[in-house]
Amino acid sequence: MNCPLPTPPGDTVTLAHGGGGRLTNRLIEDVMIPAFGRPPGGEQHDGALLPIQGNSGIAFTTDCHVVDPLFFPGGDIGSLSIIGTVNDLAMCGALPKWISAGFILEEGLSMSILRRVVASMANAAANSDVRIVTGDTKVVNRGKGDGIYICTSGVGQVIPGMDFRPGRVTAGDAVLVSGDIGRHGISVLACREGISLELTIESDLAPLTGKMLALANAGVDVHCMRDLTRGGLAAALNEIATASSKGMTIDEAAIPVAGEVAGACEILGLDPLQSACEGRFVLFTPEGHAQKALKAMGTGAALIGVVDDSPETGVFLRTTLGTKRVLEMPSGMLLPRIC
Repeated sequence: MNCPLPTPPGDTVTLAHGGGGRLTNRLIEDVMIPAFGRPPGGEQHDGALLPIQGNSGIAFTTDCHVVDPLFFPGGDIGSLSIIGTVNDLAMCGALPKWISAGFILEEGLSMSILRRVVASMANAAANSDVRIVTGDTKVVNRGKGDGIYICTSGVGQVIPGMDFRPGRVTAGDAVLVSGDIGRHGISVLACREGISLELTIESDLAPLTGKMLALANAGVDVHCMRDLTRGGLAAALNEIATASSKGMTIDEAAIPVAGEVAGACEILGLDPLQSACEGRFVLFTPEGHAQKALKAMGTGAALIGVVDDSPETGVFLRTTLGTKRVLEMPSGMLLPRIC
C-alpha cells in the first residue's frame, strides 16, 4: 500500500537535492518560521541565545551532517559533525560544553567504518574540549541512507560581555576573514569525483573556539561573527547584510584564496567565494579594532571590506578589474552534501 505525502492545492514548490542559498532562506522564512516562530531576540544566527537566570546565558545549536564521501582529505563525517557544532557555538560567543549525537545508519554499514567515525568524533571532541553526553541511533533500509548521517546538538556557556549578532553590525565596521577560503568544498568535491589535482587540497576543518577567545582576550569589540559553511563567504555576507539591513563593499583582491584552490576552481568552473569552509569565519568590528583583530586571529587573516553608510542593503564586490558588481546570494548548492 502506497502512502503518498499530502500536497496542499496550489503548493508546487519542491525541494531540490542539495538546495542552498536562496532556497534555504525561503524554506526558513516560508515554512519554518511561520510554524515555529522566530528565535529569542528575533535574529537568525548560528545558534539560539537563551537567557538563564543568574548567569550570562547559554547558546544552543543543532546541525545535520550528510557529507559525501564520508572520508576526505583533512577530515571525515565524524570530526565534521563535532567541529561544525563547536564552531556554531563559538560564533555565538559561547564556550562549547556538551554535545548530543544522533546516528542514522544504513543497513549493511560496515562496523569498521562506524568504529572509525566514532573514534574520529571522540578525538575531535577531546581536542575541542567538549563532551558527547547523549545520543540516539536508528537504522534505515539498505540504499536509503548513504551509509551514515549524523545529527548533533550542542550547548555552550555564553562568555560575559560577548554579544555577537547581525543586529550589532553598523556603518564603518571593518569586514575581516580569519583565513584563506574555499578549501573544504573543493577538497570534498575532488575526493568525491576522483579528480586528480597537482596538489592535494585538504579541508580547512578546525575548531574556532581558540580564535574567538583570542579576540575576546585582545579586547576586540566584535559586532558579529559567522562561520563560512554552506554557501561560503558569499552566503555569509549576504545573510548578515540582510539581517542588519546594511550594505557592504568587499575588495576581491583582498580575499585570501590559496593558489591551488583558485586553480581548481578555475578548472572546474566554480567560485571560491561560494565554496564552503569548515574552519574559517567572517568578522565585523569597528575600523579602529581591525588591526588588533588581525593580530589576534593570526597568520592568514585579512581585512577584506567595510560596511557602507549608504541606505542600500546588499553586498557589493570591487573586482580585480576595478569594476563594482553585486555579490549575490548563491541560488543553489554548487557542491551538495559537503557538510
